[in-house]
Amino acid sequence: MEKKINLCIMFGGNSTEYEVSLKSSYSVLSNIDREKYNISRVGITRDGKMYLYSGADENILNNTWANDSAFLKKALFSTSFGDHAVYAVDADGKAERVAVDAVFPVMHGAYCEDGRLQGMLDMSGVGYVGPGCASSAVCMDKAFTKMLLENYDIPLAKCVYVLKGQVANEFDAIKSDVEEKLGYPVFVKPANSGSSVGVSKARNDTELKAAIENAEKFDGKILIEEAIVGREVEVAVIGNEDPVALTCGEIISDADFYDYDDKYNNGTSTNQIPAKVKEETWINLKNTAEKIFKTLDCKGLSRVDFFVCGEEERIVFNEINTLPGFTSISLYPKMAIHSGYTYTNLIDKLVDLAVQQKKG
Repeated sequence: MEKKINLCIMFGGNSTEYEVSLKSSYSVLSNIDREKYNISRVGITRDGKMYLYSGADENILNNTWANDSAFLKKALFSTSFGDHAVYAVDADGKAERVAVDAVFPVMHGAYCEDGRLQGMLDMSGVGYVGPGCASSAVCMDKAFTKMLLENYDIPLAKCVYVLKGQVANEFDAIKSDVEEKLGYPVFVKPANSGSSVGVSKARNDTELKAAIENAEKFDGKILIEEAIVGREVEVAVIGNEDPVALTCGEIISDADFYDYDDKYNNGTSTNQIPAKVKEETWINLKNTAEKIFKTLDCKGLSRVDFFVCGEEERIVFNEINTLPGFTSISLYPKMAIHSGYTYTNLIDKLVDLAVQQKKG
């Protein structure tokens, strides 16, 4: 019998996307092949406390997992290179070593998807699902992503960058810059945020100021982009050095734009898999998504989001998500399933790619 892989599922996180992580993690735990893995679960609370969790999976979904101390032990990852373990300490101070061959951080947003978690795991030498530290940091920061990709002939929306605090003293200059370079309407986004958290549409200078002030609550760098009129089409990419774009899916949203509530709460959006695009458009999307994945040195998986514009189906890159949602309604697993994976063997593939990236 093949030796089981010691797999650590991480969930939660000190992030605005904490609840999304709980839903994604529960979906992974509900679909994983328990015959292949020795599964440990490490949860991080909203305030950043890390625990080895031994309770029921359902309590992760309903966010009661951290309420019962009987199922919690304070935990930390060994940063002794090659140790490959989580150390957990109970209330009496007794330590437990839990071996870890690979980590699946089913986590989104700050402290989870932005390179900080990946840097900690790199110090232990353990393999993990998703890109490395530098790639994760660049991909999470939408401003850095655009600055890098504009050197590689990737079609991008025009944008203006603003630093936190500038709106208080320099709003007139920002307003003039936006009106001259972009025109209204515009989308205002925190540079480091996912799931459309903190994103607003501004149709005039009053709404622009309010949108920047809202985005400042979530990050110190704000991205102001021209509004692209087009269909929202996402591409699922999987692999390490030789990534493959699996298929594309179109988001059909009832909201003004595909925001957090429409993604996870309202349930009013629908999707079309594969997206109804011309064959040459799909080839363009596929080639561009794979190029972006490799240019940004991604590993494991990413969801690359585009706008498809007009009858000529011109494509414009929107953003990349290196740890996309894995909830029951998330588009990445749906696209992978359409391409021939089951949810279970998609997890197997991602863990295999993570093991290949093991550092020591």
